[in-house]
Amino acid sequence: MSLKSEILEQPAVLERLYRQQRSRAGEVARTILERDVTSAFLAARGTSDNAALYAKYLWGSMNRLPVALAAPSLFTIYGTPPRLENCLVVGISQSGQSPDIVAVVAEGRRQGALTLAITNDPSSPLAEQAELVLETCAGSEGAIAATKTYTTQLFAIALLSAALKGEAELFEALERVPRLVEETLALDSAIERAAQRYRYMTQCVVIGRGYNYATANEWALKLKELAYVVAESYSSADFQHGPIAIVTPGFPILALLPKGAVFEDAYGLLSGLVEEHGAELVVASNDATALGLARTPLPLPADLPEWLSPLVGIVPAQLFCYHLTQAKGYDTETPRGLLKVTRTW
Repeated sequence: MSLKSEILEQPAVLERLYRQQRSRAGEVARTILERDVTSAFLAARGTSDNAALYAKYLWGSMNRLPVALAAPSLFTIYGTPPRLENCLVVGISQSGQSPDIVAVVAEGRRQGALTLAITNDPSSPLAEQAELVLETCAGSEGAIAATKTYTTQLFAIALLSAALKGEAELFEALERVPRLVEETLALDSAIERAAQRYRYMTQCVVIGRGYNYATANEWALKLKELAYVVAESYSSADFQHGPIAIVTPGFPILALLPKGAVFEDAYGLLSGLVEEHGAELVVASNDATALGLARTPLPLPADLPEWLSPLVGIVPAQLFCYHLTQAKGYDTETPRGLLKVTRTW
């Protein structure tokens, strides 16, 4: 397996996850509802932390559940964990191996909180500590940069959200996601050509808001770990509170801008960056006017619901990072200084 093959494998992997875990997600949702949890407390690192950020927005919006992201060092170094009564304590990890994430879930269970592991390894230490497990079914991932394990985490989070909500149309939308990802993968050749333009890029900003703040963070992470680009991620709101001052003519701005609640706000920022600052945009969107702003447009499927857009919008970002890394002459499989499983305390 290679990074490219794992990117291309995602439609089949997501289909498998839906088929194998839909009923399990229903069981997990019933337990959560029976325990009457009042908030969720999520622990994750790296790519999984970006999946947790998606859960923060999705579970907050769809399920009206307050979500906090853990500071694991409070558990492992400072020894002062917060009180977790009535929380759903969730550990999100591809490998389920990192001691600090395991420690958060173990402490949650010790305090009597309901605990859940979202992991690709149901026999991992994280899964063993959790009362509930939702497997992401991604299969073996050989490339160091996470792709299919990220989208399956997003899908598992969305599947649990739909199960908690219990509305049939949400499951119908989830069933369409593999097809939408397959459609988006057809951008591969165009992105390969476009990436050549950016082979000398050393820094950029990645912008997203709402559900796609997670996508902006993940795109920026992949640019750093694969193509060694200094990429900073911002919400379209936060970018206006100071960072906008760095933009000069030709400065590269990469953006996720699907149709939805945050579209008008983000579109206003991007149009201003082009017209007033001369920024060069790479834009992933399913809106023609947004794509029209971009030097490099990445069209997303027209029928993409906003709440599921991170599952599809990350795909052109993955392809962009893959082809940019190749254009720069770097190794796509084993980025320097990185390991597949990172254990932190």
